[in-house]
Amino acid sequence: MEIEQYLHEHIPLSKAMGVTVLEATDASVLLMAPLGPNINHRGTVFGGSASALAILAAWALLHRRLRGEGCHCRLVIQRNSMDYELPIPGDFTARATLDLQADWAAFLRMLTRKGKGRIGTLAILECEGQRVGRFSGDFVAFGL
Repeated sequence: MEIEQYLHEHIPLSKAMGVTVLEATDASVLLMAPLGPNINHRGTVFGGSASALAILAAWALLHRRLRGEGCHCRLVIQRNSMDYELPIPGDFTARATLDLQADWAAFLRMLTRKGKGRIGTLAILECEGQRVGRFSGDFVAFGL
């Protein structure tokens, strides 16, 4: 997928983690990472890898949507929180969506008028069909 190639070329950590894009739509992005390059001393996924996959999924969703709108701007994470609900013993996924309170149209208006817009995202982490974590984060887009 084009977005996977973009991630690997522009965010090298994604390649080192073995990230693959399973699905990418305007509604959500689903990324997968294998346990191997993300393992910790307990034989489960390192917490930083879990958080990184969630951030990558959320970033990829916003990047894809912005490009679809013809916006070529800088997109950075401003703040996030991660709930680690269960140990992650194998390959894992992160599905990112817009936050339920997010207003895409208002975000684009602010970006166009002020040159900066902020929007919230969510991501659910799963392993072997079970929810193992939850991410929420705010991203800021700069300059049009």
